[in-house]
Parts: sequence; structure tokens; C-alpha cells
Amino acid sequence: MNSIEEQILFWKQKRNAVILAHNYQPGPIQDIADFVGDSLGLSIQASKTEADVIVFCGVLFMAETAAILSPEKTVLLPDITAGCPMADMITARQLEELRRKHPDALVVCYVNSSAEVKALSDYCCTSSNAVPLVSRLPSERPILFVPDQHLGQFTAERTGRSLILWPGYCPTHLRITAEEIKAARRKYPGALVLAHPECGPEVRRLADELLSTGGMIRFVGQSRAESFLIATEEGILHTLRKKYPEKTFAAVSEFSVCPNMKKITLEKVLWSLQEMQVRVEVPEPTAQKARKALERMMEILPES
Repeated sequence: MNSIEEQILFWKQKRNAVILAHNYQPGPIQDIADFVGDSLGLSIQASKTEADVIVFCGVLFMAETAAILSPEKTVLLPDITAGCPMADMITARQLEELRRKHPDALVVCYVNSSAEVKALSDYCCTSSNAVPLVSRLPSERPILFVPDQHLGQFTAERTGRSLILWPGYCPTHLRITAEEIKAARRKYPGALVLAHPECGPEVRRLADELLSTGGMIRFVGQSRAESFLIATEEGILHTLRKKYPEKTFAAVSEFSVCPNMKKITLEKVLWSLQEMQVRVEVPEPTAQKARKALERMMEILPES
């Protein structure tokens, strides 16, 4: 049992654990994971397994979501400092104040938010189902959309609904610029540009397709195109190249790296399994309310 991968496998079996890795995780983490995907899809997958322990290789809000959906399982985050700047841009107190200003509004929160914010929301959404979810909400009710203003703008554009947006954003996606898109097109003529809705408006306008990470993976598999320019966190390039080795992928920006997503290492995964740390728990009153918002979302989830 010399390699760290072999040690992880040993401890995973010993703990009856499942390892989940987000598409933005480093390649070695994706390679040792049982499941690789987007945050909600992974949490749903985990809730269906017979594992006693979930090791979530991602960021804190993802581990919280897994804990909410699988309260009977132990959820571990190998680095508790792996947070999400966007999720931190709105607090429960700020959302309570916003709700007081708009008492008739429904609150839709992006899944990239804390458990406390989810608990105060009527619905959660993902980047893949924000549009169909908002489309089905009563037209006479105002909608507060938190925390990502860019996903909110994208959703408003696609639905024709006027949304009250919180000014949150993803720093990694905003590093991707329109100039980089144009330069990448010159370098790779004919390649399709796939961008995440968290990108800024100029980048969204220049993209051929606006897709969630799961949507990108599905689109590439169904497309006849052979080359793609990816405007989202660079970790997904590993996912795409591994799944579609016959196709060509390039990152639009060399700066599209989320430092929090890169905090998880093989050494930390091993330590997490050995020491059963760091446990992520959501108090049941909060989890119960947040679970309702997640369940409402999943009732109309087109694809995880």
C-alpha cells in the first residue's frame, strides 16, 4: 500500500465512504472520485448510495447541501477553509432585511449559497434549471434572486421576468473577459465557445452557448463540433478531455482558476478519511427549512 491513491482506497472501504468531486476539482481528485459532477447532482447521487460517509471534494456550500439531503450520513470536507466568495456575499440577516422590503416576493436562491440563506428561501435553483423554475412561478409575484446577479440577469433575459437582483458574483467567472473570447476565437477559428451563465454580460453575449457545467458536458457529447473554447473554471477541462478524448478543448482565460476549488489535495482526502474530519453538520431546524427549498427545486429539475 505504497501510493496515496491506494491508501485512500483502503480507508474509503474501511469507512464505507463515497468520494464526490466537483467538475472544478484538480485532475488527481477527479480521478480518485466515485462520482464527478456539479454540486447538486453530486449531492443527489450521494443521497442514493449505501455509503455511511460522504467525502465532498468541493467547497463548503456543497458539503452543506449534501448534509441537508443526507442527514443520516456523515459528510466530510477535507479542507474546511474551502469556501465560496459568492455564497459569502449574502448573509441570512441581509436576506431577512431584503424580504422585509419586499414582503410579497418569492425568494429564489442559487444553490451556491449557505444553508442559512437556503432556509430563508422559497426555492433553490441551479444554473441549469433557473430558467424553467422561474418560468413556472406565479407571474403576479415579485421574485428576489440571490446571490448571483449574473445568473439572475441571464434568467431574466430568458424568461422575460423582472427580477430583483442581489449584487453578488463569482470572482473567477468575472476574470474571463470579452477580449479573451475574441483572442481565443482568433487562435482557434471554428471552435464553439461554451460559457457559464455566471460570466459577465459581455462574455455571455459573445458565447455560442450558455450552459451549466453539466450542460457543457452533455452538449459536447451531442455536438458534431470537434473543438471547444471553455469559459468557466478550468477544472472542467480535465473532465471534458477524459470523457471526450477525440475532441479538442481550450480554456478561454488562463485566469479562470478558483483558488478555493484547488484547496483539496490527495493528502487532505486521505487525512479526512483517516481522522473523519472535517465534519459538516447543519442544525436540523435550518436543514429542514433548506430541504424544502431544495425539494421544490428538484421537482422541476430537468437534468442534474
